[in-house]
This record gives sequence, structure tokens and C-alpha cells, in this order.
Amino acid sequence: MRDPAAIYRSIPGPWGPFFVAVTERGVVAVDWLTTEDGFRARLVRRLGRPIAAADDFDADDPRQGRLDAATAALEALLAGGPAGAVGLDLADRPAWDRRVLGEVARIPFGSTASYGDIARRVGAPRAARAVGGAVGRNPIGLLIPCHRVIAGDGTIGGYGGDAWGSVEDRLAIKRDLLLREGVTVAEHDG
Repeated sequence: MRDPAAIYRSIPGPWGPFFVAVTERGVVAVDWLTTEDGFRARLVRRLGRPIAAADDFDADDPRQGRLDAATAALEALLAGGPAGAVGLDLADRPAWDRRVLGEVARIPFGSTASYGDIARRVGAPRAARAVGGAVGRNPIGLLIPCHRVIAGDGTIGGYGGDAWGSVEDRLAIKRDLLLREGVTVAEHDG
């Protein structure tokens, strides 16, 4: 196999397996509530090159260390603790998404910010809806903690775009992720 664009592995999680992939620059994808084939296919389409399971690739590849660090960070978050810092690879994302997701990545463990807060932080105070769009396209869920972004009125807001499950299922996962961090938010009225 020619050098893959990314290597990945899966780990067990509370809602089924979690898939995490890294490039030479950092974590490029975290996904769950999908199949391994679905994860691989989306990432190949996104990166335009093959990807490889970490177990099927050289153990001495420098990406293995990045993958180990990303796995440890993801496992820490799923266990209810803060994640260590990991490098992120958003090179294929539009500039707007990179700006927004960079701010979302700065939300501390156990804290929240509103879509409007993020819009102000990126210098576009009237762009809360556009922030929501970028957050909904987050390819590195949990490690870029979009679950920490809530509605301006303090309610839970949305979660996961419309990528998987029902709205109720997605909001239940968001609520559970926030509770793991000691954060309780009001129910969404809508």
C-alpha cells in the first residue's frame, strides 16, 4: 500500500466504538455511531487518499505516537476527565471552519460557551448561525469539544448536525458528555 493519508484505530465507548484517525500533522477525525466501513469511506473521500488501520501499518511510523496520544485523550474524556493536548489537523477544512473550531478547542473542560460567544471571539459577532454550521461540520468530535457549545439562552442548543440518530438521541449524548464534565444545562424548548 502506498503511504496512507491517515492511520486509525477504534476504541470502545459508551455509544459503541469510537474511531480516531491521525495524519502526520495531528488528529484528523473522531467519529462514532458509524461503522468502520462508513468511517473509512468518509475519510478517504475527505482526504483523497487511502487510510490504514494502525494495526496494519508500521509500528515505527511517527503517526503511531500521535494516534496513541489521541487515543489516550479520547479515553480520558470518555471516562469523565480532561483530555491532554493533542495536535489537530484541520488543513482540509475551509478557513471559517478552522477559525471557529480553533476557538471551540479553547473552551476549557467543565465550561461552556454560546454560539454567539464563539462568533464574537472570531470577530464576527452577528454570525452565531454560521458558527453553528461550522460546529455541526466538526470532523474531530470530542477532541474539539463542540458539545461544550450551547445556545445563547443557556439551553443545550443542538448537537451533531443531522449526521446520526434523532435530535433527541443527539441531545441526550450531548447532555451526557456535559454531565461527565460536571456541567448541567437547561432543556431545549424547541
